Amino acid sequence: MERGGGHAGDLLHGPAVNALSQPDRNLATTLVLGALRWQIRLDATIKAHLAKPNAKLDAEVLIALRLGAFQILHLDRIPAHAAIDESVELAKQAGHRFAAGMVNAVLRKIGRERGSSHELSTADCEQAHPAWMVERWTKAFGDDTARAICRHGQEQPELAVRLASAATERELTDSGIRLVAGKLLTGARTVLAGDVTATSAFSESRVRIQDEGSQLIAEIAAASRCATNPGQKAKSVLDACAAPGGKTMILSERNPEAQIVACEASPQRLAALRERVEGFGNRIECRLVDAAALNETAKYDVVLVDAPCSGTGTLGRNPEIRHRLKIEDLARHVDRQKAILRAAVRSVKPGGRIVYSMCSLEPEENELVVEAVLAEQPGIRQVPLTGCIDALRVAGIVTETGAKNLRECVTAEGALRLIPGALGTDGFFVAVIEKMF
Repeated sequence: MERGGGHAGDLLHGPAVNALSQPDRNLATTLVLGALRWQIRLDATIKAHLAKPNAKLDAEVLIALRLGAFQILHLDRIPAHAAIDESVELAKQAGHRFAAGMVNAVLRKIGRERGSSHELSTADCEQAHPAWMVERWTKAFGDDTARAICRHGQEQPELAVRLASAATERELTDSGIRLVAGKLLTGARTVLAGDVTATSAFSESRVRIQDEGSQLIAEIAAASRCATNPGQKAKSVLDACAAPGGKTMILSERNPEAQIVACEASPQRLAALRERVEGFGNRIECRLVDAAALNETAKYDVVLVDAPCSGTGTLGRNPEIRHRLKIEDLARHVDRQKAILRAAVRSVKPGGRIVYSMCSLEPEENELVVEAVLAEQPGIRQVPLTGCIDALRVAGIVTETGAKNLRECVTAEGALRLIPGALGTDGFFVAVIEKMF
């Protein structure tokens, strides 16, 4: 990952980590995600304790230092001497025996200066993010919200799951999994304790791990035609950027008579998508196609556009994003998002609806994309999401409290913006567009 490849989630669900005992898997997850979340601050601390602060360290040595410093500064159950010894051994095993003395000396200095408190200050959380991100969030949302976003980025997000039935919930509870009701959806649960992935319910896809905000987006798409016409189900649905498939499955579950076309541009992701939705039979057709190049006219009742984006709403879950994303990358994402949304407009029938969603906090990727496509495309309009939220509440899909809180997150233009952590979800933006003719 330090060399620019891979994602934390893939690393932590790979065979090497899966082979560990549950306590060791938990520790590996804490170390990897913690070091990535605090990397900017850790690097500054390490640099301050080097004999030559501007010295360029080998990647393996720097990683060993980060892991040791993270344990010393942010964990209270691992003795400092154990963290130091392990980091020294990591450097040696990576072929850098000459650096072992330096690793030992730097970490001992950090250990001597460590305070007694592990409480996170607002300044600590802000300084663990690139300055340009914090400045943008402050300008867009204000000081208090920007601080809340930064704090959420330093915490382990809630683990939300979707259950197949009440019987599945009882089965999980009987196996020692502690669950509580979700904050928004009646069918969502938050896992407080236990390893869901070790259960037969998980291996049999009767419980799926999926952020509650991500579930909500699929519920909005599934109910978008019902918001003004109760009982009118979609017969044809396009999931333009479908992998990994969690939203696709919800669309099919809520519209069991609909034919769903799930598109994916990556052959590897498409293969994983096909395997995941196999149980839905021919109700879901998986296609290898770039959503921006879709050339179908007025064919679908509903189109879900969950396009690739910067992912800045998921920094707590995907902390590596903050180290890779550059401000100039946003323009590249925006061009592609507009192209996909234009293709969605072509693909939807008159009277049909497009649900445009992003796990991004950036206005360029969210409301400005919608505004740009609305301005250039005749015959489409943005539909306020309050009607869809109310329809989901009446259907018993969104809780009463959830509906109240969601209505407060609707923007002046009628879109929904979820700030990371505010309602127990990652950060999301959702807008609904109707094709009038």
